[in-house]
Order: sequence, then structure tokens, then C-alpha cells
Amino acid sequence: MLDPDSGLSLTIARIVQRLQGSSLHSQLERQARVSLHKPEIKLESLKEDIKDFLKTSGWEKKLQNAVYSELNVFPSPCHPAAPPEHMKEPLAYMRKAQGSWEKRILKSLNSMCTELSIPLAQKRPASEQKELLNKWNEMGTDEPDLSLFRPVYAPKDFLEVLMNLRNPNYENGEQPSFRNHLGLIQVPLKVKDIPELKEDFSELGLNTGQLGIDDSAQVPPEFFENEHVRVGQKVLAEQDSAAAQQYVRQGCPTALRADLWALILNISNQPEDILYYEQLKSNVIQYDLLVDSLIYKDVKLTASNDDYYFVFEDYLYQVLLCFSRDTSVLDHFTYSSATPPKSYIRGKLGIEEYAVFYPPNGVIPFHGFSMYVAPLCFLYHEPSKLYQIFREMYVRFFFRLHSISSHPSGIVSLCLLFETLLQTHLPQLFYHLREIGAQPLRISFKWMVRAFSGYLATDQLLLLWDRILGYNSLEVLAVLQR
Repeated sequence: MLDPDSGLSLTIARIVQRLQGSSLHSQLERQARVSLHKPEIKLESLKEDIKDFLKTSGWEKKLQNAVYSELNVFPSPCHPAAPPEHMKEPLAYMRKAQGSWEKRILKSLNSMCTELSIPLAQKRPASEQKELLNKWNEMGTDEPDLSLFRPVYAPKDFLEVLMNLRNPNYENGEQPSFRNHLGLIQVPLKVKDIPELKEDFSELGLNTGQLGIDDSAQVPPEFFENEHVRVGQKVLAEQDSAAAQQYVRQGCPTALRADLWALILNISNQPEDILYYEQLKSNVIQYDLLVDSLIYKDVKLTASNDDYYFVFEDYLYQVLLCFSRDTSVLDHFTYSSATPPKSYIRGKLGIEEYAVFYPPNGVIPFHGFSMYVAPLCFLYHEPSKLYQIFREMYVRFFFRLHSISSHPSGIVSLCLLFETLLQTHLPQLFYHLREIGAQPLRISFKWMVRAFSGYLATDQLLLLWDRILGYNSLEVLAVLQR
């Protein structure tokens, strides 16, 4: 067991290491040098004067937000003696199941590649590059022949894998008994009960005002809505990520949501961020990947057929094609149970020095993947900012919805939490559905995997995602679908 002092030291060291290579670090250094020429900076109190300058000029707040963001994203440090894979996933049988699932996905991708005689990646001819560049903002008008392509997997395939998941150290007979769970998920993970959920999600209680309920036509705005908007404007003026995260637990006013989410996720869309996005775009223009066709296919099958999202088809292509090339996404595999798939340069199969991650971001899109981006298009209309918000949402939350792990926000725990709550508090409904062959999880699984995108009206979905950001947890998905 790691004692609190050691854990804190390790956390501080990790955050310092990560921030040292960031643009914020170089900006802080630059501002500190600039401050040396100011008359109020005295040599005898140099350190304190520079600190005061950074505080009054707003840079201290930016540093606090960056630290808070790191604390939200990265898990608590493991014991120094623990092997690296324990940070990814502490349970060996979960790691093994995830490894087997990844092999199955890769096999599906490789067989499609062989059947269609299409390379995993190739450079586009100059004429094709020029054509793609010209129609970058209207890719939705393109109608490539995608009839031979199929999604690598769909949520129902993933559910079958989760249903067969077992802990080899846990004896669990096939016959129903008081010891085993009557749902589809048969792994003994600790999930929260109602008292624990009430404590953790106290702001969702009936005695607390909620945007989406207490701002309805029947409730005069002066009772809740006006004050909530005023507080939201004050939070934005303060530019405090922690305060913004606390605030959105009661929902975001529509006019403030985009700025509040960006503040929580620590996205500021600096010139260097825009340049990075343009570099990713350039990579898309130059190289054609097999996964590009999977992205096109998914958008056509899902968002393009959705009454809310079909108008954002061009944005979806731009964001997802750039996302597939973004190697910074690989960082999230340090705390994800998944491992990025590898491919080898032609003729060098099995030689590690010729191995590359494929796709470059390590994420193979599946059926419905584009629906993680679609709701964000209502909030952000500048492509580079939309891209950054989606990438941050993915590496904080969405990756957990399609990987096998024991994390409380992982899809296995969410399924178990949903089934346990339903079985405990609505036993007659649960048993009835089970008896007629309509297991509740089979109905709700696709809702959870997509974080309800495409299943809730957009205004309701964004209110739900407010709470995900506010609590930095996906558990609310299992609680609110009960």
C-alpha cells in the first residue's frame, strides 16, 4: 500500500514532468523574463515579486488549471514496485481479455485489408491530394463506393465478449443461486450502492436546483435559472477550472456551455494548437489510410441518417480523419487497459524496429464511433477547437466505453452497476424482462457505449454530458438510464 505522502510526492513529480514539456511552461518562462524589466521587480525579493506578477497577470490561474486538468486525467500513482501494466489495469484476467479482444479486432481489420487488396496506408497521388484539399469543407458531398467495407465490430459484438468474461479465481456455478448475479455480466467487481451514489452525486438530489428541470416553463426563472446563469458568468470571468467543474453538476446554460466545457477541459485554442491541427490536416491530405474508409462508412451509417446530426457531416469527417493521425492520443494508453495495435513495414513482418502503430493514434474506429463527435458540433464551429474538445473528451472518458477494464467508469463496471441497481430496486421488472428473453442490458448496452449520443434529444444529451464533466465520471450513464 502506498502511503499518502509518497503518493503525493509521486503525483507532484509526474505533473511537473508533464508540464515541463508543454507550451504553458515556455510561456511562463517567457513572462517571467519579461517581468524582470518591470520597475516593481526588486532583486532582493526577486522570487516573491515574480510570483506576485504571475498571479496578478493571470498566469498563476492558467498554471492551476493545467495542474487540475492533469489530476483529472491521470490516475493516482501506483506503488513504485508495481509493474507498469498495473497502472493500465490491475486485474490480470481483464488484461488478458482485453488482449484477446484486440487480437480479434486486428484480425478483422487485416482480413478486410487482404480481401479488398487495399494497403493499410499509402501516399495519395498529387492529383488526389489537390482534389481532397479543394473539397475539404464539403467532403459530405463525396459518395465513394463503400459497399465492400464493413465496420470492424459493433456494440453487440463487444457485449458478447463482456458476457463471457469470468474471473478464474472466483467460483461461480451456472445454476442461479443467492451468490451469483442474475444479469449478463458475471464478474465480481465492487460497484456502488444507492447510499454511496447519493453521497457521490449529492448535487443531483431533489433538494438541489437542476438545469433541464427547474428552468421549465412551469417554474418562474427568478427561482433558479436567473441566479444559475449569473453564477455561471462569474465562474467564466474567474477562469477557474475547478469552479467550472463544480458548477456544471447542476447543468450548463446553453449560452455558456461551450466556454465552460473548454475551461473544464483546459482547452484555449492557442495559435500553436491551430498549427497542430493544420499539420494533422496536411497528413490527411498526403496519406490515405484504410481506416479512412471505415470512418466514411460509419458517418454514412450513423450521423448522416440522424435528424439532429446529418448537417455536420463535413465536420465529422474533418475531425475524425485528423484524429486518426494524431500521435498525441497514444499518451492515454499509459492509463488505459488497451494497447495500440502495431503494423509492420511491408516485407519486415515481425522485426520490431520496423513496427509502427496503426492507425497512428492507436484507435480503430467501430460502428457508432462518429457519434462521440456529433453532439459537440452544436457547441463548436471552429474546426481546430472542435477537434481539441473531442480529443480531450475521448482521452478522459470515451475510451473507457470500448475497452475491457475494472475501472469504475469502465464499460464492465457500468454494465454491472446498471444491472445491480435494476435488480435491487426494480426486481419485478428485471425478472419479467429476463423471463421473456429481453435482458435489460441487451437493450441498454448500445446506449451506454455511445454515451447516449443518437438516443437522446441533443439538448437532453448535452445536459447529461454536463454531469459527466462535472463529476469526472461515466457512472452517471448507468445511474440515469435505470
